Order: sequence, then structure tokens, then C-alpha cells
Amino acid sequence: MPVQVTKKEKETSQNLVHRFTKTVRQSGVLLQIRKNRFFKRAKSDLANKRSALRRVIVKAEKRMAEKLAKPK
Repeated sequence: MPVQVTKKEKETSQNLVHRFTKTVRQSGVLLQIRKNRFFKRAKSDLANKRSALRRVIVKAEKRMAEKLAKPK
């Protein structure tokens, strides 16, 4: 919803800008935009399964590498 401010009679441009910024702050538009800016989508089920499988495979590879490593 756009914020709209009209200039009153004999109002300076500085006062108009001040009034506009005040109404923008009160409307909460900026807060909403900032929330959307850093929004991260949740992972899909398929992506979660793939990452879980990858973790399992990497753990198994590490275990195997430890078993095959030369003793010090």
C-alpha cells in the first residue's frame, strides 16, 4: 500500500519531507521490506534428503580413511 502525503498550504518542502518520513515510519513499510530482503526459503524435502545422504556418505568415507590410514 503506497504512502501518500500532499503538500499543505504554506508548508515548506523540508516540513513536507519530515512529515512524509514520519508517515513511512509509522506505516511499517520499511520493516516489512527489510524482513523480505533477508528471507530464506525453507529447503524442500528432496534437498533435505540429498543433504542427509551426502552426510552419511562423507562420514562413511572418513571412517574408511581412518581404518586404512598408516599407524604413526
